[in-house]
Amino acid sequence: MSEPVLRIRGLKRDYVTGTRVLSVLKGADLDVFPGQVVGLIGPSGSGKSSLLHAAGLLERPTSGQIQVAGQDCQDLNDAARTRIRLATIGFVYQFHHLLPELTALDNVALPAMIGGRSKKEARARARDLLAPLGLAERLDHQPAQLSGGEQQRVAVARALANGPRLLLADEPTGNLDPETSTQVFKALYDLVRATGVAALIATHNLDLAQHMDRVVRLRDGVLVELQRKKA
Repeated sequence: MSEPVLRIRGLKRDYVTGTRVLSVLKGADLDVFPGQVVGLIGPSGSGKSSLLHAAGLLERPTSGQIQVAGQDCQDLNDAARTRIRLATIGFVYQFHHLLPELTALDNVALPAMIGGRSKKEARARARDLLAPLGLAERLDHQPAQLSGGEQQRVAVARALANGPRLLLADEPTGNLDPETSTQVFKALYDLVRATGVAALIATHNLDLAQHMDRVVRLRDGVLVELQRKKA
C-alpha cells in the first residue's frame, strides 16, 4: 500500500478554561491514503472539528504527531504551516463561504491565483473542476444566483483548485436537504476518485457515511475504526 497522505499519532488536544482542563482528544491515531474517502463521525462536542483543525494545521494540538504528505508538521513555524496548507490541503466547510461579488468561475480560480498561477491558467483549472460537477453552464453566475447545492459544489471545486494531496471537509452537506446532500456527496466522492486526493470528511449523516471507504468514530477522545467498505 502507498504511504498515507495524512498520518496522525497520539494526537491530544486540551482546552483550558480557568482552572478546568477539558481533554477532547486523548491520543487519536489515523492514516488516510491517496484516493481514499474516510468518514469521521461522533456526537457534537466529541472533537471532530478539533481533529480536522489540527490535521489542517489550523490549530496546534497539545501533543502528538501530524504528518502531511510525508512532512512532519508539529514543529513547523506558522509561515511553513501556511505554505503547506496552501499547496497541499483543501478545505470544505458546512457553509460554502463563497465571495458574493465573484462568479463561480472566479471563486474557484482565486486560490490558484493566490498560489501563483496566472489568471488564464487559474480559470482553465476552475473550468476543468466545475464541469464534472455539473456547473459548466453556471460559470458566470454569482453565489446568490446559485442553489445551495450548486454553491456547495463550487466550494468543493475551490478546495481542489491548487491540486491538494489532502481534502478535509467539516459537515460539507450538513446545511443541505437530503436529496441535495446525496448529490453533493456523490460529486465530492467522484472528484476524490478522479484526482487521487485523500479525503477526511466529518459528518452526522450516517447514510452517507455508509458509502465511504472507511468510517472512524471519535469515542472518548480516541478514534475507533467502524467499518471498511466492501468491494
